[in-house]
Order: sequence, then structure tokens, then C-alpha cells
Amino acid sequence: MFLLLQLEDYMLPCFTKKIIGIDCPGCGLQRSVAFLFQGDFLAAWEMYPAIFAILPLFVVLALDRFFQIKYANKITIFLVIATVGLILTNYILKFI
Repeated sequence: MFLLLQLEDYMLPCFTKKIIGIDCPGCGLQRSVAFLFQGDFLAAWEMYPAIFAILPLFVVLALDRFFQIKYANKITIFLVIATVGLILTNYILKFI
């Protein structure tokens, strides 16, 4: 709980939401990461479901840079498609 309070003090505001008044496709990402640090996986999923595809994608990309991972291209393509699909689905559902 203490870590979450500290992280919220440094979160960036969404300029799209401030200027236009609507959420952007990335709205909720920072709070989702904060919930993950807190250990609240359900709240992280509800805030920004794509976080569970983005994090493995970053891990695979980082590991592939240092180690040769078999099928890294296929794994990366799958995770990118999953990430984009989750972001778009979440963004569309916000307006329904």
C-alpha cells in the first residue's frame, strides 16, 4: 500500500484526456503497473488488461537480446498481436 501511494505521486497525467476529454488507448497503464507492484493482479487486469501481454513481450525481447531464444520471432509476433488485440478491445469497450 505504501509503495502504491508513492507511485501515484509520480504518475504522469494523460494529456489526451486533459485536452480532448476522452481516454487514450494507453489510459490505465501506469495504474495497472502500480497494482502489479502491489500484488493486486485482478485490479491490474481490470485497469489495463494488455499489461499481461506487454510484460512478457518486454521480457522476451530483453532475453532475446542476450540469449538466443528458439522461436523468438514467433513468440514475439504472438505477444504483439495479443497486446494490440487487448489494447484495441479494451479501448472499444470503454466507449460501449
